[in-house]
Amino acid sequence: MPLNRRTFLGRSAVAGAGVALAGGVGAGPAVASESKGHGHGRPPKRYSFTVMGTTDLHGNVFNWDYFTDKEFDDKAHNDVGLAKISTLVNQIREDRGRRNTLLIDAGDTIQGTQLSYYYAKIDPITAKRGPVHPMAQAMNKIGYDAAALGNHEFNYGIPVLRKFEEQCDFPLLGANALDAKTLRPAFAPYVIKRMRTPHGRDVRVAVLGLTNPGIAIWDKANVGGKMVFPGLEEQAAKWVPKLRSMGADVVIVSAHSGSSGTSSYGDQLPYVENAAGLVAEQVPGIDAILVGHAHSEIPEYFVTNKETGKQVVLSEPLKWGQRLTLFDFDLVWEKGRWVVEKVGASVLNSNTVEEDPRITSLLGAEHREVVAYVNQVIGTSVAAMSTADAPWKDEPVIDLINLVQAETVKAALAGGEYAALPVLSQAACFSRTAAIPAGEVTIKDAAGLYPFENTLEARLLTGAQLKDYLEFSAKYYVQTAAGAPVDTSKLTNAENIPDYNYDVVSGVTYDIDIAKPAGSRIVGLSFEGAPVDPAARFVFAVNNYRASGGGNFPHVPGAKQLWANSDEIRNTIIGWVQAKGSVDPAEFASVDWRLTRDGVPVF
Repeated sequence: MPLNRRTFLGRSAVAGAGVALAGGVGAGPAVASESKGHGHGRPPKRYSFTVMGTTDLHGNVFNWDYFTDKEFDDKAHNDVGLAKISTLVNQIREDRGRRNTLLIDAGDTIQGTQLSYYYAKIDPITAKRGPVHPMAQAMNKIGYDAAALGNHEFNYGIPVLRKFEEQCDFPLLGANALDAKTLRPAFAPYVIKRMRTPHGRDVRVAVLGLTNPGIAIWDKANVGGKMVFPGLEEQAAKWVPKLRSMGADVVIVSAHSGSSGTSSYGDQLPYVENAAGLVAEQVPGIDAILVGHAHSEIPEYFVTNKETGKQVVLSEPLKWGQRLTLFDFDLVWEKGRWVVEKVGASVLNSNTVEEDPRITSLLGAEHREVVAYVNQVIGTSVAAMSTADAPWKDEPVIDLINLVQAETVKAALAGGEYAALPVLSQAACFSRTAAIPAGEVTIKDAAGLYPFENTLEARLLTGAQLKDYLEFSAKYYVQTAAGAPVDTSKLTNAENIPDYNYDVVSGVTYDIDIAKPAGSRIVGLSFEGAPVDPAARFVFAVNNYRASGGGNFPHVPGAKQLWANSDEIRNTIIGWVQAKGSVDPAEFASVDWRLTRDGVPVF
């Protein structure tokens, strides 16, 4: 799951790490000279090249939204997908000369759309004579040179990731993704590419890949006992000097880690989640960092290295193929070696170009297959339901998610030690445009309620812990005095808290007094009409992201786990609708929480 959008402040180590020549023809405009004297009046030798970067592609090839079954669009009219990125890449290669460019990615590639889900779960790439993953096909065709591992690469388990790695014509890099037993890198830590110059010796460009230590928490079920993920700063400090000693003229880090120096999982790991800025600050010898994970747009951001005083440039190209980062390097030949004289960064917007027909035609059949899959009818709904007002009102469509989760947990615990305890459930509004229509309900309608690959768990909470949890969630609202006008466009997302980090809980009733400061907003918390006893015990149906520390909510990560499921919650919702045949909000919708000010309802 993507994390807080805060503003910024190989199977073995050597197997996949090699030396390769940057392909292509023509030196293009990348070569430059100056007339200033150098040595005996000769102008210095110079060479320029460009490193292009993407990140957080999340399974987007086409400019298409499989949850709405139409072309992607948002308020800013961004476009998405590798087909658009390919057109931008082609333009840069044409302008700079192919041999003077590299193309890298900073992770989160194989999860996020129904296209990527389909080839992990429905027609899996791991099957005997299975298909080639669409992201591998597209990235191979475009000609990527390397990609760092993202945390979402591990969502479908290590076998799917290994198969994807096998299908890629470029290395997946993860210097801090270590085998749990040997503590050696489980993937190639780096790759070195040679850029041919007109001036003799090639420029050796090292790309070091770093991934997110939060994988150990978020995908514990898939990586526990198999892999460990130490901090980015620690591993960069180990590898960057090695790369320099191996003759790297330029060192680029591709880091699936935001730049803010913050973490969303509290003190559960001694490592920083969004550490790219810290890497630049603490580890000498890095020229540029391609930043990922935070889904932010950072065209160019300079961090001063504490040891050397050198400026390190960072850039993050938003997400989903909406932007392409360009790192432009100017090098000069000094004292028998290439030296980086200047480096800058910028981003290109993919909504300025058309999709590359080479990519859309390559994967047209896969796209049509997935569109047909998501449009399968699985049931009907008596009434239309929408998430449009869910960030500030108790809406039936969120009640539906909580109902499915609570029923699933109750059934799983039936006949056991905890069967008599009441079951509560948490859910968030992941998208303000999700909807269940009146009439026929399709897979895409149901899946649209839960776009993430989260699974379901049951944890044991006390009444006091539940109150703390709800207070933490209620920080999402901007404090609004009683009597002051309420503007829903300014009411939510206080402290830049995203919608998916605002949880509502079903099975209890409560008010949220937004006139009060954060931490003292939950009023009248009750269970079956009586105030909740702080010592009372509840079963809490919760997604694995939250249970493993995502969002840094209190108590749940340390609470006793009573049960866990490996199936995605959205599949559970789809199966529930299929089993019921007809969905009637009158059977489950209720107003269990509301916003108030001094006891007066806001809506």
